[in-house]
Amino acid sequence: MKTYTLSSKDIETHWHVRDAEERPLGRLASEVAQLLRGKHRPTYSPHMDNGDFVVVVNAAKVKVTGNKMQQKIYYRHTGYPGGLKETPLDRMLERHPDRVIKHAVKGMLPHNRLGRKLLRHLKVYGGSEHPHEAQVMAGERQRRREAAAQSAQDESAGEPPADQKTEESA
Repeated sequence: MKTYTLSSKDIETHWHVRDAEERPLGRLASEVAQLLRGKHRPTYSPHMDNGDFVVVVNAAKVKVTGNKMQQKIYYRHTGYPGGLKETPLDRMLERHPDRVIKHAVKGMLPHNRLGRKLLRHLKVYGGSEHPHEAQVMAGERQRRREAAAQSAQDESAGEPPADQKTEESA
């Protein structure tokens, strides 16, 4: 028996939409990071981009607990002497809600070029509208076609459908 090795031509990507409204930031970020890495698939390989595209909507309505709105600080540096800038979470959510989720997910991805590539598969929007509806719907249609083809193949093989199997055994 040989070990199965995933090839780049065998990778199928799907699109997932996650609503951030009233979801804790860390739990949402860990779910998104797992989808981006491809850990939800049986063909997961740590060194390959086997993940999916993820669209996060309503990023401005993400939930945080405790006093994080005032106490959590995001730092950046301008590159000039004395150029350290601080931004609290509440101001960051007002101005750039997408950056809050991207920053949380980025910390959960590998810190190398694979992580940078995976982060490009993340699309975050502050409101409920996003321009990726065509990609999401195309993936769903493809999954339905594959399921229909599989059921047609099962019927042609002489096996009764799954719902009839349960009725006969009952």
